[in-house]
Amino acid sequence: MSLSLILASSSPYRRALLGQLHLSFEHIAPQINEEAKPGESANALALRLAEEKAHALAPKNPQSLIIGSDQVAECNGRILSKPGNRERAITQLRACSGNKVTFFTGLTVLNSTTKRQLSSVEIYTVYFRQLGMEQIERYIDLEEPYDCAGSFKVEGLGITLFEKLEGSDINTLVGLPLIRLVDFLGEFGISPLAPATREPKAAS
Repeated sequence: MSLSLILASSSPYRRALLGQLHLSFEHIAPQINEEAKPGESANALALRLAEEKAHALAPKNPQSLIIGSDQVAECNGRILSKPGNRERAITQLRACSGNKVTFFTGLTVLNSTTKRQLSSVEIYTVYFRQLGMEQIERYIDLEEPYDCAGSFKVEGLGITLFEKLEGSDINTLVGLPLIRLVDFLGEFGISPLAPATREPKAAS
């Protein structure tokens, strides 16, 4: 019995990343509450949301392998949400200027038939340059990163905001850690480089 591969996300960035693996998949937006619980750390929040996204789709998608992923950014102990508008994006980048920002990206792969799941949190750190107001406003007006935690797009002009990057997989910054995902898919019998196993197999 083969399983359908589903990405539990409405993010075009995550869809583009998963598309790089040349695997056939669907994408469905999960409906969950993404607010942090009182006292919840960024690491714990990222993991919980990734798991909840995958499990939210399981009841209506039997015989599926569901990928859930969520990203939480933290600067000086404060969680940075998606800014949503220009004013908040400016405020976020001013706070990030000259500081270290750590990104926690939760990843879950769930077999909706057997309920077997693999989960992890991948960590990536960026060090921001000292940014002037003119630089911040110009960047925001050029890329409008209002749907991005931290108010930047690393795959675009956002790379100019940083002095240094630290981590094992830059895709983690975009929201889907492909290196870990390939490891997890392999545990379920899927390899993008093995055409004979393009369709997910049911895992025990």
